[in-house]
Amino acid sequence: MDLARIRDLLKLVAESGVAELELEEDGVKLVVRKNAPTVMMQPPHQVFTPYGAGYGAPMYPPMPPTAFPQAAPVPAPAPAVPPAPVNAAPVATIEEPETEEEPASDDGVVVHAPIVGTFYEASAPGADPFVKVGDTVAVGDVLCIIEAMKLMNEIESEVAGAVRKVLVKNAEPVEYDQELFVIDPA
Repeated sequence: MDLARIRDLLKLVAESGVAELELEEDGVKLVVRKNAPTVMMQPPHQVFTPYGAGYGAPMYPPMPPTAFPQAAPVPAPAPAVPPAPVNAAPVATIEEPETEEEPASDDGVVVHAPIVGTFYEASAPGADPFVKVGDTVAVGDVLCIIEAMKLMNEIESEVAGAVRKVLVKNAEPVEYDQELFVIDPA
């Protein structure tokens, strides 16, 4: 096989769609293979999804590691100062002032707030209050409303008797288990 014939075969393989040519002549075996197309692998394209696209989807596009700012070195802490000696002088105590509410007496039943919210003495602004001092109430009568999370919760009397004290002012916030009324049982 001469060189000119080999060149012709190579040209023929390059121009044709043949991927491989094998030729054997006079004890000489010639194999011509066309190079397969090069496949380059790259990571799949990641779409920016600000609100997330489900489990496993990236929330933000990836950033190169050099895009993050470098933190400044943290200085060494200052040496510790020994504590000052403790004096044996008396310590002043702060006394809390007396509250305006009078504690409920032993002979009355105290009605406590069952929830946290805002105390209302009437069903609407300008309406008459549900109860006033001196009113007589029966079991199940509405004493007030406590608004919690835009829900109006009617607080009912669990005892029959006369209202001795109203311990909360209208539209005041109340805590759980705060005293609201004192009722003298009948």
